[in-house]
Amino acid sequence: MNLFMREFYQKDPKSSPDYCRIINTRHFDRVLALMNECTIALGGESDRSQYYIAPTVLRDVLPHFKIMQEEIFGPLLPIVTVNGLSEAIHFINAREKPLALYVFSSDKTVIKRMLAETTSGGVTVNDVLMHYTVDTLPFGGVGNSGMGRYHGRHTFDQLSHHRACLIKSFAMESLNDARYPPLTAARLRKAKFFMQHRLCSCNGMCVWAAITTILAIGLLVALIVVLIKDTPV
Repeated sequence: MNLFMREFYQKDPKSSPDYCRIINTRHFDRVLALMNECTIALGGESDRSQYYIAPTVLRDVLPHFKIMQEEIFGPLLPIVTVNGLSEAIHFINAREKPLALYVFSSDKTVIKRMLAETTSGGVTVNDVLMHYTVDTLPFGGVGNSGMGRYHGRHTFDQLSHHRACLIKSFAMESLNDARYPPLTAARLRKAKFFMQHRLCSCNGMCVWAAITTILAIGLLVALIVVLIKDTPV
């Protein structure tokens, strides 16, 4: 970690033009207070006059610590140690569902288990935040981390009401007589047939397609008959 920090920000992140600051005093104090219960493994320096907090890694972090109860929005990385993948999955599932889950592994079995055995708003494997930059992927939380699917077309669909509309004509109304009184045994059998046996899985379009096909065949036969009659012997 220290090697990466030197590569990104040289020896002193505070003097690096690429290192950001906390937005204001209130959030500076809030982020700084999150470190109170933890042991600093790396970083930890701060300057309130500049709203500067160094990139900081925290160890000996316990689940009930404040830093594990709130969104951080700061350069703090708490480390929680576990004894294997199963314990890591249990740790995630024992808490509210996260907005994002980041999995770092070259082992496909590890990746598949994390995807299959946890729930989160989004998942990025071997990277961070990038799922949000792909506008074809829906972004959103689940449970405590939020509800809904947003991003591009997904936002339009999420915030639009898909109104269900059924429009029919009066043609073939006689097929509906099973719905109306008098409720005879014959009508009951007819209603049960249509309730229990779908003619196909494409809603009513297949029925109309079948009727149209029958009518077209009938017209074709009639046309052929007319042509035969008009053909001189």
